[in-house]
Amino acid sequence: MKVGFIGLGNMGAGIAANLLKAGHEVTVYNRTASKAEPLVKQGARHALRVEDACGGDAVMTMLSDDSALEGVVFGDGGGADKAGNAGIVGTLKKGAIHISMSTISVALSQKLTTVHAEHGQRFVSAPVFGRPEAAEAAKLVIVAGGSDDAVNACVPLFEAIGQKTFRFGMNPADANLVKLSGNFLISSVIESLAEATALIGKAGLDKQQYLEFLTSTLFNAPVYKLYGTIIAGQKFEPAGFAAPLGFKDNRLVLAAAENLRVPMPLASLIYNRFLTLLAQGGDKLDWSAISKLAAEDAGQTKASS
Repeated sequence: MKVGFIGLGNMGAGIAANLLKAGHEVTVYNRTASKAEPLVKQGARHALRVEDACGGDAVMTMLSDDSALEGVVFGDGGGADKAGNAGIVGTLKKGAIHISMSTISVALSQKLTTVHAEHGQRFVSAPVFGRPEAAEAAKLVIVAGGSDDAVNACVPLFEAIGQKTFRFGMNPADANLVKLSGNFLISSVIESLAEATALIGKAGLDKQQYLEFLTSTLFNAPVYKLYGTIIAGQKFEPAGFAAPLGFKDNRLVLAAAENLRVPMPLASLIYNRFLTLLAQGGDKLDWSAISKLAAEDAGQTKASS
């Protein structure tokens, strides 16, 4: 397929590289143009403006938040693009697909569904589960929402970047709600692991041994193994998923819960964990760094083994 890719951060660069490996014709755009250079060397075309990436069958976006996505969709991509950038919605041809892989609000997803339909375009929400290493290895899990014809057309792209795609109906925003709920569950795992290991650590037990026990018996699951290892080793840099993004996702799940009138007391607790971490200067740390707050509450300056 002929596809544009916008957003070459920790996740986007790996995804775009795998599209190229699968033989797709890829045009890449990023506000920081230098991030496109490695992909150009792999065969990608370099778009100097947002609209230059929107001439194909589809355009995929992987951006940090609602504001960044709205900027490229509606015409304020930043930098040189501020002069006459028509944005995705003003450029994408009729029938072409905008595939949003970003973790965004339910409200924005609903807005994009409407706006693209008004312009004769199709919109698919396809947020992913997986850290940068999974993106590089084409092992992402994709959650897709959108019309059957649009999602079916995206299958060759999804097969190039992920290990499995789950469909969640015709409404793109439903995929975003699933993604937000999943990130809430991951952050809940981080918090519960942090509290349990703080308890073990305060008693003088070996945290590494404890986590090996947990992740090989009761909680033999990838998310526990990954974050248990990070928590035990206090390896919060470089950030695979930065704390401000985790805070943003937590805020979005609470907004969705408020709209649906669903109390989420644990999400509220985790919201304050993120806010505390950021207040202490943790912007560049991995989102799992909220785990160190439990150790500090227990009087441990570091989560030592």
